[in-house]
Amino acid sequence: MNMTKAELETRIQKLIGALAEANPDFETALVAGRINQYYLTGTMQDAVLILKRDGNVYLFVRKSVERAKDECPLDIIYPMGSYRDMLQVLSPEFGATYLETETVPVAMLERFRKYFKIDQILPFEPVIAAQRAVKSPYELELITRSGKQHKILLEEIVPALLREGISEAEFHGALFAAMMKLGFHGVTRFTMFQFESVAGQIGFGDNSVYPTNFDGPGGMRGMNAASPGLGSRERKLCKGDLVFADVGFGIDGYHSDKTQVYSFGKAPDPEVIKVHRACMDIQKRCAEMLVAGAIPSRIYAELTDKLPPELSTGFMGYGHGVKFLGHGIGLHVNELPVIARGFDEPLKENMVLAVEPKCGLPGIGTVGVEDTYIVKADHSECVTGGGIDIITV
Repeated sequence: MNMTKAELETRIQKLIGALAEANPDFETALVAGRINQYYLTGTMQDAVLILKRDGNVYLFVRKSVERAKDECPLDIIYPMGSYRDMLQVLSPEFGATYLETETVPVAMLERFRKYFKIDQILPFEPVIAAQRAVKSPYELELITRSGKQHKILLEEIVPALLREGISEAEFHGALFAAMMKLGFHGVTRFTMFQFESVAGQIGFGDNSVYPTNFDGPGGMRGMNAASPGLGSRERKLCKGDLVFADVGFGIDGYHSDKTQVYSFGKAPDPEVIKVHRACMDIQKRCAEMLVAGAIPSRIYAELTDKLPPELSTGFMGYGHGVKFLGHGIGLHVNELPVIARGFDEPLKENMVLAVEPKCGLPGIGTVGVEDTYIVKADHSECVTGGGIDIITV
């Protein structure tokens, strides 16, 4: 589903206004990141997007110009062999320039500086992140569609994939195949530097509390040290195992986020159920607070300052806990806003957040829930079904 001209023009106009408001000296924005380019142009090529304060926009494309013209409805596309070719259209004086300072390599910046004079570098990410946090009707439609398929995947399809003796790696593959049949767009994108994910964070038993570089409450042993983001070939599913499935789904670029826990072969122990349901209660209370005007840091403090006794150890990650309860979601799984201390900007209507209270149990695994919610004026709307009990398979 290609983006419309009106959708993209609205995004660009709002962004240029926000860039000027954030820094009155702004003259140019140089956008090299392909996800931000997609958000603003509807195409994802080997290209450079230039936004000027006067409203002019240029997409210089190395490859593929033909595809860019097919996918982008805006008349902004210019062929480019090297950055030098941009001088045929642009002045070399870029002035105060917004740049994706988190991701643009120094070598790329130096190549630009061979042809263009940049007087001052301004950080682009805070401004674009704030705009992307509030979703348009187009974006909400895709996230809602993703959430519906996500619920089917984890509540109806995954139980049939679990069988005694299957390895985590085999389950990971079967899960990915099932996702593709449901319309998954094939990749789960995060903003975290050098992070890779195929279908999500998967763990049998205590593998789901194993330390990981992923900034989330769950754990994952992975295939090996060189491939920590895939399931283990050695760990096979046994009777009594908990199965932890934290999966990012997505359609046409836009994600939902959901986690489901399963107990294979027998019902989970009562104490495990108690901890899981305590997480469900926190999620329910958090969802009730996700309204326009609410302050994320206050939500976090209210829910975490006085945890129930069953969550006193291992909450939000056993031995490697994280300091948030939820995160924004859209073209990336981890976006603004964040339900955590220090995030004091009020929530706005049509922000989308994943709320994920979880708890790691040593020797057992990670339990808890995660679902995706749209912020409304006086309530939130769950698009992934809402947290449920551990499913016994």
